[in-house]
Amino acid sequence: MGKKIIFTVFNDTNYDQRMIRICSSLAGAGYDVLLVGRKPAGSIPLIPQPFRQKRLRSLFSTGLLQYAFFNTQLLFFLLFQKADIICAIDLDTILPCFCISRLKGIKRVYDAHELFCEMKEIVTRPLIYKCWKKIEQLTVPSFTSGYSVNGIITKEFEKMYGVQYEVIRNIAVLEDFPPQKAASPFIIYQGAVNEGRSFETLIPAMQWVNIPLLIYGDGNFMDTARSLVKQYGLEQKVIFKGKIPPHELKLVTRTATIGVTLFDDTGISNYYSLSNRFFDYIHAGIPQLCADYPAYKEINNLYETAVLVKDLSPENIASQLNEMLSNKAMYNRLAANCGPARQAFNWQQEASKLIALYKKILA
Repeated sequence: MGKKIIFTVFNDTNYDQRMIRICSSLAGAGYDVLLVGRKPAGSIPLIPQPFRQKRLRSLFSTGLLQYAFFNTQLLFFLLFQKADIICAIDLDTILPCFCISRLKGIKRVYDAHELFCEMKEIVTRPLIYKCWKKIEQLTVPSFTSGYSVNGIITKEFEKMYGVQYEVIRNIAVLEDFPPQKAASPFIIYQGAVNEGRSFETLIPAMQWVNIPLLIYGDGNFMDTARSLVKQYGLEQKVIFKGKIPPHELKLVTRTATIGVTLFDDTGISNYYSLSNRFFDYIHAGIPQLCADYPAYKEINNLYETAVLVKDLSPENIASQLNEMLSNKAMYNRLAANCGPARQAFNWQQEASKLIALYKKILA
Protein backbone atom coordinates (compact mmCIF):
# COMPACT_ATOMS: atom_id res chain seq x y z
CA MET A 1 0.00 0.00 0.00
CA GLY A 2 1.27 3.48 -0.88
CA LYS A 3 1.55 6.59 1.23
CA LYS A 4 -1.62 7.39 3.16
CA ILE A 5 -3.54 10.64 2.56
CA ILE A 6 -6.52 11.61 4.71
CA PHE A 7 -8.99 14.17 3.32
CA THR A 8 -11.51 15.81 5.64
CA VAL A 9 -14.79 17.38 4.48
CA PHE A 10 -17.84 18.76 6.24
CA ASN A 11 -20.09 17.24 3.54
CA ASP A 12 -21.76 13.89 3.11
CA THR A 13 -19.13 12.10 0.99
CA ASN A 14 -21.79 10.43 -1.18
CA TYR A 15 -22.60 13.72 -2.93
CA ASP A 16 -19.22 15.44 -3.08
CA GLN A 17 -18.35 15.11 -6.77
CA ARG A 18 -15.19 17.13 -6.39
CA MET A 19 -13.76 14.92 -3.64
CA ILE A 20 -14.79 11.74 -5.43
CA ARG A 21 -12.73 12.87 -8.44
CA ILE A 22 -9.72 13.91 -6.33
CA CYS A 23 -9.69 10.78 -4.17
CA SER A 24 -10.28 8.42 -7.10
CA SER A 25 -7.39 9.93 -9.06
CA LEU A 26 -4.95 9.69 -6.16
CA ALA A 27 -6.07 6.16 -5.30
CA GLY A 28 -5.52 5.24 -8.95
CA ALA A 29 -2.00 6.65 -8.67
CA GLY A 30 -1.23 4.21 -5.86
CA TYR A 31 -1.95 6.25 -2.73
CA ASP A 32 -3.89 4.88 0.23
CA VAL A 33 -6.72 7.43 0.36
CA LEU A 34 -9.25 7.92 3.16
CA LEU A 35 -12.04 10.49 2.80
CA VAL A 36 -13.65 11.48 6.10
CA GLY A 37 -16.96 13.31 6.04
CA ARG A 38 -20.20 13.85 7.88
CA LYS A 39 -23.25 11.58 8.05
CA PRO A 40 -26.38 13.73 8.44
CA ALA A 41 -29.66 12.19 9.58
CA GLY A 42 -31.39 10.26 6.81
CA SER A 43 -28.24 9.66 4.77
CA ILE A 44 -28.26 6.83 2.26
CA PRO A 45 -25.67 4.03 2.70
CA LEU A 46 -22.15 4.78 1.52
CA ILE A 47 -21.74 4.43 -2.24
CA PRO A 48 -18.66 2.25 -2.93
CA GLN A 49 -15.69 4.13 -4.36
CA PRO A 50 -12.11 3.15 -5.33
CA PHE A 51 -10.89 4.68 -2.05
CA ARG A 52 -11.76 4.27 1.63
CA GLN A 53 -14.46 6.39 3.26
CA LYS A 54 -15.57 7.19 6.79
CA ARG A 55 -18.57 9.26 7.81
CA LEU A 56 -18.94 10.62 11.33
CA ARG A 57 -22.54 10.63 12.52
CA SER A 58 -24.01 14.10 13.02
CA LEU A 59 -26.29 14.80 15.97
CA PHE A 60 -26.96 18.40 14.91
CA SER A 61 -28.15 19.71 11.55
CA THR A 62 -27.85 23.49 11.89
CA GLY A 63 -25.96 26.24 13.63
CA LEU A 64 -22.73 26.41 15.57
CA LEU A 65 -23.34 23.09 17.33
CA GLN A 66 -23.05 21.05 14.11
CA TYR A 67 -19.60 22.56 13.40
CA ALA A 68 -18.39 22.23 16.99
CA PHE A 69 -19.60 18.65 17.33
CA PHE A 70 -18.22 17.49 13.98
CA ASN A 71 -14.83 19.11 14.52
CA THR A 72 -14.56 17.53 17.98
CA GLN A 73 -15.40 14.12 16.47
CA LEU A 74 -12.90 14.69 13.69
CA LEU A 75 -10.15 15.70 16.10
CA PHE A 76 -10.45 12.47 18.09
CA PHE A 77 -10.81 10.36 14.95
CA LEU A 78 -7.63 11.79 13.43
CA LEU A 79 -5.78 11.38 16.71
CA PHE A 80 -5.83 7.59 16.26
CA GLN A 81 -5.10 7.52 12.52
CA LYS A 82 -1.74 7.03 10.85
CA ALA A 83 -1.15 9.20 7.80
CA ASP A 84 1.57 10.77 5.69
CA ILE A 85 -0.59 13.78 4.74
CA ILE A 86 -3.72 15.32 6.21
CA CYS A 87 -5.63 17.56 3.80
CA ALA A 88 -8.28 19.99 5.08
CA ILE A 89 -11.02 20.74 2.56
CA ASP A 90 -12.04 24.36 3.14
CA LEU A 91 -11.97 26.14 6.46
CA ASP A 92 -14.71 24.18 8.21
CA THR A 93 -12.40 21.18 8.86
CA ILE A 94 -9.06 22.96 9.16
CA LEU A 95 -8.72 23.20 12.95
CA PRO A 96 -8.57 19.44 13.68
CA CYS A 97 -6.17 18.97 10.75
CA PHE A 98 -3.98 21.79 12.02
CA CYS A 99 -3.88 20.43 15.58
CA ILE A 100 -3.26 16.78 14.70
CA SER A 101 -0.68 17.51 12.00
CA ARG A 102 1.33 19.62 14.45
CA LEU A 103 0.94 17.13 17.30
CA LYS A 104 1.97 14.11 15.21
CA GLY A 105 4.40 15.80 12.79
CA ILE A 106 2.32 14.99 9.71
CA LYS A 107 2.50 17.00 6.49
CA ARG A 108 -0.58 19.16 5.98
CA VAL A 109 -2.28 20.49 2.85
CA TYR A 110 -5.08 23.04 2.44
CA ASP A 111 -7.61 22.50 -0.34
CA ALA A 112 -9.21 25.95 -0.54
CA HIS A 113 -12.22 25.49 -2.79
CA GLU A 114 -13.24 29.09 -2.12
CA LEU A 115 -12.54 32.17 -0.02
CA PHE A 116 -14.51 30.72 2.87
CA CYS A 117 -14.67 33.86 5.04
CA GLU A 118 -15.93 35.92 2.10
CA MET A 119 -19.02 33.81 1.41
CA LYS A 120 -22.28 35.75 1.76
CA GLU A 121 -23.53 33.70 4.73
CA ILE A 122 -20.27 34.50 6.58
CA VAL A 123 -19.37 38.04 5.53
CA THR A 124 -22.87 39.40 6.27
CA ARG A 125 -22.75 38.19 9.91
CA PRO A 126 -20.05 40.18 11.73
CA LEU A 127 -19.62 37.90 14.76
CA ILE A 128 -19.52 34.72 12.68
CA TYR A 129 -17.14 36.38 10.23
CA LYS A 130 -14.82 37.39 13.08
CA CYS A 131 -14.71 33.82 14.44
CA TRP A 132 -13.97 32.20 11.07
CA LYS A 133 -11.42 34.88 10.18
CA LYS A 134 -9.55 34.21 13.43
CA ILE A 135 -9.44 30.50 12.56
CA GLU A 136 -8.18 31.33 9.07
CA GLN A 137 -5.49 33.68 10.40
CA LEU A 138 -4.38 31.10 12.96
CA THR A 139 -4.14 28.14 10.60
CA VAL A 140 -3.68 29.03 6.92
CA PRO A 141 -0.17 30.55 7.21
CA SER A 142 1.12 27.19 8.47
CA PHE A 143 -0.47 25.31 5.53
CA THR A 144 2.34 26.15 3.13
CA SER A 145 1.17 23.50 0.63
CA GLY A 146 -2.23 23.84 -0.95
CA TYR A 147 -4.35 24.51 -4.01
CA SER A 148 -7.53 26.23 -5.15
CA VAL A 149 -9.81 26.25 -8.19
CA ASN A 150 -8.45 29.33 -9.96
CA GLY A 151 -5.53 31.75 -10.01
CA ILE A 152 -7.58 34.66 -8.68
CA ILE A 153 -8.18 32.86 -5.38
CA THR A 154 -4.58 31.62 -5.06
CA LYS A 155 -3.36 35.21 -5.50
CA GLU A 156 -5.69 36.32 -2.71
CA PHE A 157 -4.20 33.72 -0.36
CA GLU A 158 -0.69 34.80 -1.29
CA LYS A 159 -1.60 38.42 -0.64
CA MET A 160 -3.22 37.66 2.72
CA TYR A 161 -0.91 34.97 4.11
CA GLY A 162 2.15 34.69 1.89
CA VAL A 163 1.32 31.11 0.82
CA GLN A 164 1.81 30.07 -2.79
CA TYR A 165 -0.88 27.59 -3.77
CA GLU A 166 -1.33 25.64 -6.99
CA VAL A 167 -4.36 25.84 -9.28
CA ILE A 168 -6.34 22.60 -9.61
CA ARG A 169 -9.62 23.36 -11.36
CA ASN A 170 -12.78 21.55 -10.32
CA ILE A 171 -13.80 20.05 -13.67
CA ALA A 172 -15.82 17.04 -14.78
CA VAL A 173 -14.23 13.89 -16.17
CA LEU A 174 -14.17 13.83 -19.97
CA GLU A 175 -16.51 11.11 -21.21
CA ASP A 176 -18.09 10.22 -24.52
CA PHE A 177 -21.88 10.17 -24.54
CA PRO A 178 -24.60 10.32 -27.20
CA PRO A 179 -26.70 13.52 -27.43
CA GLN A 180 -29.78 13.14 -25.26
CA LYS A 181 -32.55 15.58 -24.41
CA ALA A 182 -35.68 15.14 -22.31
CA ALA A 183 -39.04 14.91 -24.04
CA SER A 184 -40.04 18.16 -22.30
CA PRO A 185 -37.48 21.00 -21.99
CA PHE A 186 -36.40 22.17 -18.54
CA ILE A 187 -33.85 24.42 -16.84
CA ILE A 188 -31.54 22.83 -14.27
CA TYR A 189 -29.79 24.15 -11.19
CA GLN A 190 -27.46 21.66 -9.53
CA GLY A 191 -25.47 22.19 -6.35
CA ALA A 192 -25.86 23.70 -2.90
CA VAL A 193 -29.06 25.66 -2.30
CA ASN A 194 -27.22 28.27 -0.23
CA GLU A 195 -27.30 31.98 0.38
CA GLY A 196 -25.72 34.03 -2.36
CA ARG A 197 -26.81 31.77 -5.23
CA SER A 198 -29.36 34.33 -6.55
CA PHE A 199 -32.47 32.28 -5.72
CA GLU A 200 -34.09 35.51 -4.50
CA THR A 201 -34.19 36.66 -8.13
CA LEU A 202 -34.04 33.38 -10.07
CA ILE A 203 -37.23 32.00 -8.52
CA PRO A 204 -39.37 35.12 -9.19
CA ALA A 205 -37.97 35.20 -12.73
CA MET A 206 -39.66 31.87 -13.45
CA GLN A 207 -43.04 33.67 -13.52
CA TRP A 208 -42.17 34.76 -17.06
CA VAL A 209 -40.38 31.64 -18.35
CA ASN A 210 -42.48 28.94 -19.98
CA ILE A 211 -40.48 25.85 -19.00
CA PRO A 212 -39.86 24.52 -15.47
CA LEU A 213 -36.80 24.96 -13.28
CA LEU A 214 -35.59 21.76 -11.58
CA ILE A 215 -33.37 22.27 -8.53
CA TYR A 216 -31.09 19.37 -7.56
CA GLY A 217 -29.47 19.98 -4.19
CA ASP A 218 -29.99 21.11 -0.61
CA GLY A 219 -28.55 23.79 1.65
CA ASN A 220 -29.01 26.63 4.11
CA PHE A 221 -31.35 28.60 1.81
CA MET A 222 -33.80 25.77 1.18
CA ASP A 223 -36.57 26.94 3.55
CA THR A 224 -36.46 30.47 2.11
CA ALA A 225 -36.39 29.10 -1.45
CA ARG A 226 -39.50 27.01 -0.77
CA SER A 227 -41.21 30.08 0.72
CA LEU A 228 -40.40 32.10 -2.40
CA VAL A 229 -41.89 29.40 -4.63
CA LYS A 230 -45.07 29.47 -2.55
CA GLN A 231 -45.14 33.28 -2.44
CA TYR A 232 -45.08 33.54 -6.24
CA GLY A 233 -47.38 30.58 -6.84
CA LEU A 234 -44.70 28.64 -8.73
CA GLU A 235 -45.23 25.18 -7.26
CA GLN A 236 -45.75 23.72 -10.75
CA LYS A 237 -42.89 25.72 -12.29
CA VAL A 238 -40.04 25.42 -9.74
CA ILE A 239 -39.53 21.85 -8.57
CA PHE A 240 -37.16 20.77 -5.79
CA LYS A 241 -35.66 17.37 -6.61
CA GLY A 242 -33.34 17.08 -3.61
CA LYS A 243 -29.89 15.52 -3.62
CA ILE A 244 -29.19 12.55 -5.84
CA PRO A 245 -25.95 10.56 -6.28
CA PRO A 246 -23.44 12.14 -8.70
CA HIS A 247 -23.72 9.41 -11.35
CA GLU A 248 -27.50 9.94 -11.50
CA LEU A 249 -27.16 13.73 -11.54
CA LYS A 250 -24.79 13.52 -14.49
CA LEU A 251 -27.40 11.64 -16.54
CA VAL A 252 -30.15 14.11 -15.63
CA THR A 253 -27.99 17.13 -16.51
CA ARG A 254 -27.35 15.78 -20.01
CA THR A 255 -31.11 15.85 -20.69
CA ALA A 256 -31.58 19.48 -19.57
CA THR A 257 -32.10 22.41 -21.90
CA ILE A 258 -30.31 25.19 -20.00
CA GLY A 259 -28.12 25.24 -16.88
CA VAL A 260 -27.94 28.04 -14.32
CA THR A 261 -24.75 29.32 -12.60
CA LEU A 262 -25.70 32.50 -10.77
CA PHE A 263 -24.25 34.23 -7.70
CA ASP A 264 -24.77 37.64 -6.18
CA ASP A 265 -21.60 39.58 -5.48
CA THR A 266 -22.06 40.08 -1.73
CA GLY A 267 -18.67 38.82 -0.56
CA ILE A 268 -15.78 38.39 -2.95
CA SER A 269 -15.93 34.58 -2.68
CA ASN A 270 -18.81 34.50 -5.16
CA TYR A 271 -17.25 37.13 -7.40
CA TYR A 272 -13.97 35.19 -7.62
CA SER A 273 -15.57 31.73 -7.79
CA LEU A 274 -15.22 29.05 -10.44
CA SER A 275 -18.03 26.64 -9.70
CA ASN A 276 -17.98 22.97 -10.62
CA ARG A 277 -21.48 23.29 -12.11
CA PHE A 278 -20.10 25.69 -14.73
CA PHE A 279 -17.99 22.83 -16.09
CA ASP A 280 -20.67 20.19 -15.44
CA TYR A 281 -23.01 21.97 -17.84
CA ILE A 282 -20.24 22.27 -20.45
CA HIS A 283 -19.53 18.54 -20.18
CA ALA A 284 -23.25 17.80 -20.46
CA GLY A 285 -23.32 19.81 -23.69
CA ILE A 286 -25.93 22.34 -22.52
CA PRO A 287 -25.75 26.15 -22.74
CA GLN A 288 -26.01 28.03 -19.46
CA LEU A 289 -26.93 31.38 -17.97
CA CYS A 290 -23.97 32.48 -15.85
CA ALA A 291 -22.91 35.45 -13.72
CA ASP A 292 -20.49 37.75 -15.53
CA TYR A 293 -17.60 37.34 -13.07
CA PRO A 294 -13.87 37.19 -13.90
CA ALA A 295 -13.12 33.44 -13.89
CA TYR A 296 -16.23 32.58 -15.94
CA LYS A 297 -15.61 35.43 -18.37
CA GLU A 298 -12.03 34.28 -18.94
CA ILE A 299 -13.15 30.82 -20.03
CA ASN A 300 -16.21 32.02 -21.93
CA ASN A 301 -13.98 34.34 -23.98
CA LEU A 302 -12.11 31.24 -25.16
CA TYR A 303 -15.13 29.00 -25.69
CA GLU A 304 -18.49 30.73 -25.69
CA THR A 305 -20.78 28.24 -23.97
CA ALA A 306 -22.72 30.63 -21.72
CA VAL A 307 -24.73 33.81 -21.73
CA LEU A 308 -23.05 36.02 -19.12
CA VAL A 309 -25.21 38.49 -17.18
CA LYS A 310 -24.38 41.44 -14.94
CA ASP A 311 -27.99 42.39 -14.18
CA LEU A 312 -29.40 39.68 -11.88
CA SER A 313 -32.88 41.18 -11.54
CA PRO A 314 -35.83 38.79 -12.02
CA GLU A 315 -36.86 40.63 -15.15
CA ASN A 316 -33.46 40.35 -16.79
CA ILE A 317 -32.94 36.72 -15.80
CA ALA A 318 -36.31 35.88 -17.35
CA SER A 319 -35.49 37.89 -20.47
CA GLN A 320 -32.15 36.16 -20.95
CA LEU A 321 -33.59 32.69 -20.41
CA ASN A 322 -36.39 33.37 -22.88
CA GLU A 323 -33.88 34.69 -25.43
CA MET A 324 -31.84 31.49 -25.09
CA LEU A 325 -34.98 29.43 -25.66
CA SER A 326 -36.23 31.41 -28.65
CA ASN A 327 -32.96 32.24 -30.43
CA LYS A 328 -32.17 28.84 -31.92
CA ALA A 329 -29.07 30.05 -33.78
CA MET A 330 -27.50 31.34 -30.56
CA TYR A 331 -28.55 28.28 -28.59
CA ASN A 332 -27.10 25.87 -31.14
CA ARG A 333 -23.85 27.85 -31.29
CA LEU A 334 -23.40 27.71 -27.50
CA ALA A 335 -24.24 24.01 -27.43
CA ALA A 336 -21.78 23.26 -30.25
CA ASN A 337 -19.02 25.17 -28.43
CA CYS A 338 -19.35 22.83 -25.46
CA GLY A 339 -17.58 20.15 -27.52
CA PRO A 340 -14.19 21.86 -27.90
CA ALA A 341 -14.53 23.36 -24.41
CA ARG A 342 -14.82 19.85 -22.95
CA GLN A 343 -11.65 18.84 -24.75
CA ALA A 344 -9.78 21.88 -23.40
CA PHE A 345 -11.08 21.72 -19.83
CA ASN A 346 -11.46 18.30 -18.21
CA TRP A 347 -10.49 16.40 -15.08
CA GLN A 348 -7.97 14.19 -16.87
CA GLN A 349 -5.73 17.24 -17.33
CA GLU A 350 -6.26 18.53 -13.79
CA ALA A 351 -5.67 15.07 -12.27
CA SER A 352 -2.15 14.92 -13.67
CA LYS A 353 -1.35 18.25 -11.96
CA LEU A 354 -2.91 17.02 -8.71
CA ILE A 355 -0.86 13.80 -8.69
CA ALA A 356 2.33 15.72 -9.45
CA LEU A 357 1.61 18.10 -6.55
CA TYR A 358 1.19 15.30 -4.00
CA LYS A 359 4.27 13.55 -5.31
CA LYS A 360 6.22 16.78 -4.79
CA ILE A 361 4.85 17.26 -1.25
CA LEU A 362 5.80 13.72 -0.27
CA ALA A 363 9.24 13.83 -1.92
